[in-house]
Amino acid sequence: MKTVYTVKEIREALACAGLKPSGFVPTMGALHQGHISLVRNAIKKCPLVVVSIYVNPAQFNDREDLKNYPRTISSDLRLLGDVLRENDIVFIPGDDEIYPVPDNRKFDFGNAGKVMEALHRPGHFDGVGRVVSRLFDIVKPDIAFFGMKDFQQVAVVRELVHKLGYKIKIEGNPIIREADGLAMSSRNTLLEPEMRKKAPVIFSTISKAAGMLADNDIPGIKEFVFNTIQKAGGLEVEYFEIVDDRNLVSASRKSEMKKTRRYFGCIAVKAGRIRLIDNIEFHPATNPK
Repeated sequence: MKTVYTVKEIREALACAGLKPSGFVPTMGALHQGHISLVRNAIKKCPLVVVSIYVNPAQFNDREDLKNYPRTISSDLRLLGDVLRENDIVFIPGDDEIYPVPDNRKFDFGNAGKVMEALHRPGHFDGVGRVVSRLFDIVKPDIAFFGMKDFQQVAVVRELVHKLGYKIKIEGNPIIREADGLAMSSRNTLLEPEMRKKAPVIFSTISKAAGMLADNDIPGIKEFVFNTIQKAGGLEVEYFEIVDDRNLVSASRKSEMKKTRRYFGCIAVKAGRIRLIDNIEFHPATNPK
């Protein structure tokens, strides 16, 4: 693999490689096996893969969260070195490369940019839109790979591609989990030991909730999720919504769910000072329409 740090260097490396289709895996580093699964999938489908490592300040509405976000470049490069091929590229830009001039753009992502994470992290998706569009303009990939743990972010990126007219296919890859079910996340390393022990209740609870739809309506399911997780102690549910996969419109009753849509239960939980998100599909077979 080749490691580059500037826009000039990556453009030269891409031109030299001259391979299509090109795959792109944008990351903020602190890589784990969830990221590596994205890279492996990209390698299967693309003769050239670019992985970026950039902690984007524009998508952090909490400055303390930005300060504490794990940065592990050396171990990230070792992990990538085990899977990337000779022609593949790791792009590690600095702020001046991504934002050579101030970028204060705001985006209209429709309903996907107004619910759940958008309500709890004001400005977050504008920051995502800025960095993703900038990276797309630099790398010019044919396919970009994102993890479905960030379900809402994938919806936002798809809307960004549509609105800005990019000819880029967005692939959402399945969530990779720890042995105890916790969704892999760079933030997991920041969990206090007691919170790490309790955190798997998030996935076990929403898994049970997904199986309750046949015999229960949504208000009862939501009550079950909130109560079960709160009982674990130290965990605070910020939201749990069952939304469709197109516009992220919440269903408040089973009668609102349609067979033509896929639905996902999306959750955010504060585990001490660390915020965790997860989701699971509520399968259409259990839908009444």
